[in-house]
Amino acid sequence: MSVTSSDLWTRETAESYDDPDDWVNSPEVTGPVARFLAEAADGGPALELAIGTGRIGVPLRELGVPVTGIELSQPMVDVLRRKVGEEEIPVVVGDMAAAEAPGVGTYALVYLVYNTIGNLRTQEEQVACFANAARHLAPGGRFVVEVGVPGLRRLPPGSPAIPFDVSASHLGFDTYDLVTQQAISHHYSREADGRYRYGQHNFRFVWPSELDLMARLAGLTPEARYAGWERAEFTSDSTSHVSVWRKPV
Repeated sequence: MSVTSSDLWTRETAESYDDPDDWVNSPEVTGPVARFLAEAADGGPALELAIGTGRIGVPLRELGVPVTGIELSQPMVDVLRRKVGEEEIPVVVGDMAAAEAPGVGTYALVYLVYNTIGNLRTQEEQVACFANAARHLAPGGRFVVEVGVPGLRRLPPGSPAIPFDVSASHLGFDTYDLVTQQAISHHYSREADGRYRYGQHNFRFVWPSELDLMARLAGLTPEARYAGWERAEFTSDSTSHVSVWRKPV
């Protein structure tokens, strides 16, 4: 495992990651993602960077796509193993910016979803991640990244944070350092006894144009950019994007 700036998901986090009440784990959310990626794989094998507990990898495999993963957190892999065995979805425990999965240079698809590129908190690591993805791709293969557009337009002058979730069970706020591109997601989660538990996630926010340059440095060419998995048009008002780059044949 390479040294990385990423937060490391603990066993406590891994055990709660598949919360059925969390909208991101619903079939209505994961289904369109898996179908998009299956089409992008076009019959070939896929490599998921930061596969986690298999939220996307498992349904993608169920669509007939052979899936391999790279994951930094062993506790996350332990939860994945309750769903599928190593022979079904092999996983390398390591840093997605540097770790090597079996079959380098043979994958039709490498993908990185749900803002996870931001887990790499330096530009150097993010650039290395693109290079690692390109190294694993077969000629003509695709690299797909899903990530939010930094919400700085929503940050009023003098305000320290942007709320991204306000509900009875959870309060979430993002704070940004505009110079370093470092950001923190602050989570206040309501427990069964009424108390609130605080947690935070550190990330580096990145602009679409910066990702395009990282792809170019890795030898990848842009193919498409959408506002979401349903392929809606990406506009200046989009809050996130699904971007596709391709390795030349």
